[in-house]
Amino acid sequence: MNPKDHFSGCSGRYAAFRPRYPRALFRWLADLAPARRRAWDCACGSGQASLDLVEYFDQVVATDLSDAQLQQAAAHPRIDYRVATAEASGLPDASIDLVTVAQALHWFDTERFYAEARRVLQPAGLLAVWSYGVCHVDLADADRLLQKFYREVVGPYWPPERRHVESGYRSLPFPQSDIVAPHFDMSLPWTLDQLLGYVGSWSATAACIRAGNADPVPALGAALAPCWGGAEQRRTIRWPLIVRAARVAPGAWTTRAAS
Repeated sequence: MNPKDHFSGCSGRYAAFRPRYPRALFRWLADLAPARRRAWDCACGSGQASLDLVEYFDQVVATDLSDAQLQQAAAHPRIDYRVATAEASGLPDASIDLVTVAQALHWFDTERFYAEARRVLQPAGLLAVWSYGVCHVDLADADRLLQKFYREVVGPYWPPERRHVESGYRSLPFPQSDIVAPHFDMSLPWTLDQLLGYVGSWSATAACIRAGNADPVPALGAALAPCWGGAEQRRTIRWPLIVRAARVAPGAWTTRAAS
């Protein structure tokens, strides 16, 4: 397995439980793109963002380095799923209106990826990346247990790149023509089983189990159950969604980390 592939081993759970993104995000991106012909969803995983992009673009090319992830993606006549890395897409020059990266930029060689994005984007094309950190539950007791699980139980097993997610990618270089994004609400009404399925898709949870530990998710479920309110009870789960976007400008596309 590629050392940057943290999800092939749990691709089914990833596809079933990873949250979808707000529709308002995709409308905003489509309005900013110079055209709506072709979008590249880079590191698409099992296609969560791809399915939303195709509502606004004639074609979506969705790439990921994990064939196991792509096998879980929902087929669509206008989505072209391909195995490829972020740094070598195989796409023609100036063939893309919008490049998106959902919750994956921290795995990339960013400078090589930005060079690739600039190559495939048409003039005035748009690059947009986003990330979401640890979620929160709208119930104080449940949220305390979830945060403890995140930081103490599986915390030691998060890869070092996780720090970039927690900073909202502000610690990573990004093209200087940064566009100010509006706030997008990312929340879902979930049962306890849905939350546990999502937690089971975390790379840190998988790494904890690979290290020889028992699956920690059932114990979390047992701790949450008394305060959750029943198997069918839905609680609002919120994620802090951070979006960064930049448009290709003439000349060199220089990058910097946010101050």
